[in-house]
Amino acid sequence: MYDREKLKDLIRQHALKFGDFTLASGKKASYYLDCRQVTLQAEALPLVGAGMLELMADDMPELVGGMVIGADPITASILTIAGQQGQPLRGIMVRKEAKGHGTKKFVEGPYREGERVVIVEDVVTTGGSSLRAIEYCEEVGLKVERVLAIVDRLEGGKQAFADKGYELTTLFTVEDFGITVE
Repeated sequence: MYDREKLKDLIRQHALKFGDFTLASGKKASYYLDCRQVTLQAEALPLVGAGMLELMADDMPELVGGMVIGADPITASILTIAGQQGQPLRGIMVRKEAKGHGTKKFVEGPYREGERVVIVEDVVTTGGSSLRAIEYCEEVGLKVERVLAIVDRLEGGKQAFADKGYELTTLFTVEDFGITVE
């Protein structure tokens, strides 16, 4: 079900833009990867989910999820495909700010303390948002296994995760799209 070349073409066609951009990290860039242009398309999202499930196949966690909004469609796709395959995977959503009412949680979903979670992300630059998601997950007693992303911009995120003891695995790096990082 995972067609890497098709997903690569869809990312190149819909998500990769060239120009002058300021990234969430504050860095300036000559290109921008807006992966929501693929994670919100029926043709592309199942490929993302299938690719991510393939990356987890050797060590399936109990949970998958990440920082809202970017991780939400990825999480939903992974869960849908896992469900079709009879895998008992569950999801979480990590809020940027605690909910202002009810339980006032940062982490939402059917989880139990001590369970293993894989954090998912669309694009990694410095790793800041996923590192925050990891922090919130650990605060509620979850064990973060690693981080999966669609694309690594190769701008320090992988090392930032490694420095904290986490592995980053991606479907692509910017080099797969002919972009050279200095």
